[in-house]
This record gives sequence, structure tokens and C-alpha cells, in this order.
Amino acid sequence: MVNRASDSKFSQDWRSEFPVTETYIYMNHAGVAPLSRRVRDAMAGFIEDATLNGAVHADDWAEAAEVCRAGAARLINADATEMAFMKNTTQGILIAANGIDWQVGDNVVTTAVEFPANVYPWWCLKERYGVSTRMVPERDGRISIEDIAAAIDERTRVLTISHVEFASGFRNDIKVLGELCRERDIWFVVDAIQSLGVIEVDVKSCNVDILAADGHKWLLAPEGAAIFYCADERREQLINTNVGWASVVNPRDFLNYDLTQKPDATRFEEGSYNSVGLYGLKAALDLLHDVSIPAIKARVLELTARLIEGLAAKGYRVITPKTDVDRAGIVIFESERHTPAEIYQILYDQNIITAERGSGVRVSPHFYNTPTEIERLLEVLPDL
Repeated sequence: MVNRASDSKFSQDWRSEFPVTETYIYMNHAGVAPLSRRVRDAMAGFIEDATLNGAVHADDWAEAAEVCRAGAARLINADATEMAFMKNTTQGILIAANGIDWQVGDNVVTTAVEFPANVYPWWCLKERYGVSTRMVPERDGRISIEDIAAAIDERTRVLTISHVEFASGFRNDIKVLGELCRERDIWFVVDAIQSLGVIEVDVKSCNVDILAADGHKWLLAPEGAAIFYCADERREQLINTNVGWASVVNPRDFLNYDLTQKPDATRFEEGSYNSVGLYGLKAALDLLHDVSIPAIKARVLELTARLIEGLAAKGYRVITPKTDVDRAGIVIFESERHTPAEIYQILYDQNIITAERGSGVRVSPHFYNTPTEIERLLEVLPDL
């Protein structure tokens, strides 16, 4: 059991950053997260500047983007040269899928429970290049590393997987999978949208080649501001299929046409930034670094452990693994008596925000949520 006394320290120190807490018990960070005060203020400041001054302070905008890039790199133990900004996770995965030098008969290995953003870009390779996609099924809410290894053969070019699965909450062991990819010389692509901001991600120790994640979930940033990582040693092997005016070495020398691409990951940024989004992302990253990812991880695992314990006590079936190493911030549960829509509505009527996912309800608290809020959710749920 989690002690209510812990409400008074960790959460309350940061809770005032999130005005959403004045109205809701918000536990849908695996969907779309609410913004903090500092993110709102950063974005409002940019909008005020652009309103009053147009682009007079554009150099400041560019400097803020570079500070944001450094903060994103720090989050995943990357170098700034390996980071680019995207509009969403899908754009980053598309760069990977369309940029590999495919040969007819190649294949991609992924799971049968990925979010569509990590399925459709790979499926489209079948008609264009004759590349097949192998979908590894889950077993009892888990993805077996042995099953993934068995799906890989001599024509496998890519293993692409979510760090945390959106429909079960299962956390894949990307360190072991990265070692598997490195041993077999295949690309390792990670969709980290359900892990960045709640658990540690180290692209170097995990041998990740490409990583993509939008900011609007656990990063607590606005939609439309995403990060993309491509390992320095892989960059020249990836064909840039979206070369634009901002991809080249002299982007501001407009009439001196030169197709030489930038020497770092900014070559994948084909045009103008979503500057207001990057101001929000920068502020969100600053907040996460201030709290620290290890502290966030410990807090969220504490909250979800209490939730899992309480759900089981009330007779609900918890799909998400119970062990800390196998999960992050997502808990999904089912009811034999009520549909997901009914459970969602029961909670919503009490201003508790969750999400329907498949046959269950998904609860995803963040670090500013409290044990008391978990207890309130459990209190509202009907006994089975």
C-alpha cells in the first residue's frame, strides 16, 4: 500500500504547475496530456512576441530551438548532432521506413500490437519495394524476445517496436533487443512515445539506431512538437527522401542552389519549425529535467502498483504486467460485468479522466498525481 502521507511531499511540490488538477483527476497521459503552467507561459510568450514584433526576434527563436535540442538529447543520452524536430512520431518513422535502401525480398519485424503509426509505414513498403512485414504476436499481454528472435532471418533489415505498448502497457526490453539487432546487423527503430518522460531511455546503451516520439503524452508538451533521433554512425546510410530548403548547408542563401545536405540530423528538418510548439517542448523538457526522470519513474511505478493492487482486490482483470521492470505508466484493466465505455463513463462522471482501449480501460497517471487520487478512482469503481 502507498502511504497517503507521500501526497504531502513529492506531488504537492509540483502539483500547482498543473491547473487541470483543479477540475479533474487526470490520468490519460498515454493519450493527450494537459499542459503545465510553464509550458503555457512559454508558448504564450512566443505568441506575444510574434504578435507585437513579427519576426524581429527570429534569432531568439532559433536559439530557443537549439536549447530545446540539447534538452532532448540529454533526455535520451544522445548528442545534439543526432537530434531533429518533427511534427509527430509518424513523421520520424516514415523517415526511417522510406530512407532504408531496400531490396526485393527484405523484411521488417515488428509486433502484432503496435500503434498504427508503427505499422502502416512499413506495410506500404510491400507494394513499392517488395518488402514484407512480420508481425510477432503477444502472449498474455507480453512480447517474447524469443518470438522476436525467431522471426528474424538473413533478409531482415529492421526491427521496429514500441518501447511501451499502448494497448497493454508492457515495456519491451530495448537493451536486449538492441543487442540482438547489433549482433545481426539490422536497424533498430524505437517508437518511444509511451516511455519518454516517465522512464529512462538511453539510446547508446540500448544500441538504438532511430527513435521517434511526439511530445503530447508523457513529455507533457503540446501536440505537433516531436523529437527524432538518428545515430551519427547511421545517418549517411539513411536516404533522406524529404530534402527541403532547410535540409542543406546554406539554407539562407536562397538563390545559391546547393543540394549538399547538412552534416547532422538537422538535414531531416525539411522546412520551417513549429516555433510555438518548440517553445512549449523546451519548457516541458526543462520541467522533466527539474523533477528528474528517475524520480518520475519511481513515483509513477508507485502509483501504478497501488492501482494494480486495488483493481485486483475489487475483482478486475489487470492486463498490464505487475512487475516494475515490465511496465511504465500504463495500466489497462477489464471488467466481466461492465463494458469499457460504461467504466469510462462512471469515472468521467466523477471527473476522473481515463481512456477506452480495446476490451479494457487504460489509466495512465503522471508524477503529479497522488495516491489519494488513485484511492478515489478505486472508490468510484463498482465492485465486481
